[in-house]
Amino acid sequence: MSRGFVKEDDQEEAPFIPPRAALPAGVINYVTKTGLEQLQRERTNLEDQLTSLTNIEDEKEKRHARAVLTGKLNLLNERINSARVLDPEEQPKDEVRFGAAVTFEVIAGEQKGSVIRFQIVGVDEADIKLKKIAFVAPIAVALTGKRIGETTQFNRGKTVQEFKILEISYS
Repeated sequence: MSRGFVKEDDQEEAPFIPPRAALPAGVINYVTKTGLEQLQRERTNLEDQLTSLTNIEDEKEKRHARAVLTGKLNLLNERINSARVLDPEEQPKDEVRFGAAVTFEVIAGEQKGSVIRFQIVGVDEADIKLKKIAFVAPIAVALTGKRIGETTQFNRGKTVQEFKILEISYS
């Protein structure tokens, strides 16, 4: 049928479903126990939102909301199903690995003399405000495998920063 004979009101645009945090192709979806619990709480919340859609009277609005929530839930379930929990207690205590809280000093480059601390976590758990960065972030990759007292370089745009590991903990 020609589009000229279709009511504009009958044409619904596919809803935009925001993507989850990027996980590079072929990379295992490592998570901490806390990260997995957060994903499971998020799933429960989305399921609750789906069941509460009965409050919406406009059918078009209800279909749109259901499509968005279902899309988010599908992406979340894929992430949960691919999750592999790594217990920080099983990591080598003297080396920066997944789950480590790392304290380091910037010894060369921008912010020289600054002492920075963050935890290396899964991509869905990463939150810079909470000082948690994803294990696939370039700075986490630069620090992974290093020991207390060792240095590493990190390319930050056009500048190179050098870090010295001061402390590693898995709590």
